[in-house]
Amino acid sequence: MTKRATFATRLGVIAATAGSSVGLGNIWRFPYETGQNGGAAFLLVYCICVIVLGLPVMLAEFTIGRSAKANATRTFMKLSPGSYWFIVGFLGIFAAVFIMGFYSVIAGWTLEYVWQSISFGLTGKDPAFFQSAFVEFTSSSFRPIFWTALFLLINYIILSRGVHNGIEKASNILMPLLFVLLIIFGIRSLFLSGTAEGLSFMFHPDFSKIDSGVVLRAMGQAFFSLSLGMGTLITYSSYFSENTSLPKTAVTVASLDTVVAVLAGIVIFPAVFSFGISPSQGPELIFITLPNVFQHMPGAYFWSILFFILITVAALTSTISLCEVAIAFLCEEFGFIRSRATQLLVFICFVMSILCSLSFGALSDVKIFGFTIFDFCDFLASNILLPLGGMLISIYVGWKLDRKFVRNELNNHGKINDWYFPALMICLKYIAPVAIFIIFLSGLGLFK
Repeated sequence: MTKRATFATRLGVIAATAGSSVGLGNIWRFPYETGQNGGAAFLLVYCICVIVLGLPVMLAEFTIGRSAKANATRTFMKLSPGSYWFIVGFLGIFAAVFIMGFYSVIAGWTLEYVWQSISFGLTGKDPAFFQSAFVEFTSSSFRPIFWTALFLLINYIILSRGVHNGIEKASNILMPLLFVLLIIFGIRSLFLSGTAEGLSFMFHPDFSKIDSGVVLRAMGQAFFSLSLGMGTLITYSSYFSENTSLPKTAVTVASLDTVVAVLAGIVIFPAVFSFGISPSQGPELIFITLPNVFQHMPGAYFWSILFFILITVAALTSTISLCEVAIAFLCEEFGFIRSRATQLLVFICFVMSILCSLSFGALSDVKIFGFTIFDFCDFLASNILLPLGGMLISIYVGWKLDRKFVRNELNNHGKINDWYFPALMICLKYIAPVAIFIIFLSGLGLFK
């Protein structure tokens, strides 16, 4: 039997696992969620949700992943043979594949904007241009698919090289690069005229802004930003060594994920306030609003290139982990060699991405339960599969697994302090399932 791969270094563990969480959700979604939900008030509630909801579920996934040392479905088969809990693993695999379908399309957009920045396509344009250019590009049939194919090819090159030589080595480069780019942009933003106003919006909470809607959005953002419930943390933790401290790794990953989101806010909000733009701009903030902002900054050409490289790197760290969930499953359950499993998975993702991309143009009239193909993949994964997966994992570890087994795995069989354990079990048994169920109902529009 082939020895299971492991991450070779602690840096590899942190870089790869943090990379699975850090992505477009931090740099694209977090700023506009913060802008639309009260700024600092949203950030405060978000941080609380990371601690109370995110960390416990992350530790639950780490616990079962490392103990079983298997893919997302095999993990439940090994820990609870003869039961139906393996279905939770399938939920994660399906979620990862559906997310890759639409996520790769957005990642392809970032490559287009890197190219447009390099080739002076975004230089010297007026605001109307960025709006029309984005709509024209996303609704075309060929260009978005070309860039999506290129992005998936990059994923294939990294993933086909394996856990250590591919995922770990790429993460060791991409994650430091991501932080360097964010810090460069953060420093640049501190010299803009709207810095004081932007930082006040980001860090000076108005508690009157906090209502049930803000709490729900913050819970959802914390849950999805940390990549909970999609099998990535189970799969990656199966590559952890027995000496890896699960609590320390979870805290480090959650902290890095939050720091990236906060840095993204520091980058974006001073720029937004400097040029009189509403902080509540939606998803178009990245592809329409900010390219226009760059036109008014010294060195616009340089900053535009750097920014879209940053977004591409963030997307890549996430998609690598999403793909690995299904690749590990194909290799371990069907005996695929890694290169063939990667080829099959990338091909499936490419077909789904074509359909999602065309839903902005040629297939815009094709509806599934009233959604375009792109929106259906997003809704199914984000609003149904991920919350269900996360809720069931917390219930499984909190109620199904033997309490002593969980404790021994978390404290490395008595080698590290586990003072937090009673509070963790309360979160997994009661708080996390209820909170995630509320997110689930809210996502379905059944709870406001």
